Amino acid sequence: MISSPDNRYLKELRKLGRQAGRTRAGRFAAEGEDLLAAAAAAGWEPVVRLCPAGLAPAGDAGWLEVAPRLLDAVSTLGSGTRAIAVYEQRWAPRPTGPVCVYLHGVGDPGNVGTIIRAAHAFGAASVALGPGCADPYGPKAVRASMGAVFSVAVARVDGPAELPGELVGLDAGAGEPLAGPFAPELTLLVGAERDGLGPEARDACHRLAAIPQAAGHSLNAAMAATIGLYEIARRHPPAPAAVDPAAGPGPPRGRAGR
Repeated sequence: MISSPDNRYLKELRKLGRQAGRTRAGRFAAEGEDLLAAAAAAGWEPVVRLCPAGLAPAGDAGWLEVAPRLLDAVSTLGSGTRAIAVYEQRWAPRPTGPVCVYLHGVGDPGNVGTIIRAAHAFGAASVALGPGCADPYGPKAVRASMGAVFSVAVARVDGPAELPGELVGLDAGAGEPLAGPFAPELTLLVGAERDGLGPEARDACHRLAAIPQAAGHSLNAAMAATIGLYEIARRHPPAPAAVDPAAGPGPPRGRAGR
């Protein structure tokens, strides 16, 4: 059992809580049974898995047990955690279609994670992160993705020139209401709430589209992306997601209410 705060795995987890530490290591942490189960279902092998002492599943030697107070100390969840795993980051070499989502200046990690979750739900093949975007492998983004970060290809790009297919920009102040027909391959461009896409990204779009609203000026970036992806999926049906019956064993159980 790990009983010292100076253990190397606990030291690494503290570093991975900061973006600089994640960038240097090329790794990230995921917390909670649901996220670890999503990673296993998507075929991700953890570098290490940690759980509170006494809660490792019987017969599974792949868990490191940690004194509960020490595991709580490295957790980013307010109520502590029953499972933490470390994974190597995966970056796609380029964004791909048939449907891609491009984020421009979306600096809130919760929005980035939620958009990745929506991309997974509506069958987008990839999410491309442009300048000024939050780290998709940060704790808040990983939690907001609800495990979708393990199933959707994530790429970094310098701008719209690297995006596939027809470029459809969401812009609350310009364009016709978002509707089809859509090209066989397309990218939905989403900007930050306050600044939107900006002139360079808007100029690169083949067309600008708006989401009709009864009131207000704009939607939260994650809400706008979700509505846009739904509208595209209605006319551009995604292939059904494959279910892997051979997914690995589940995470530890216990410590209810923690």
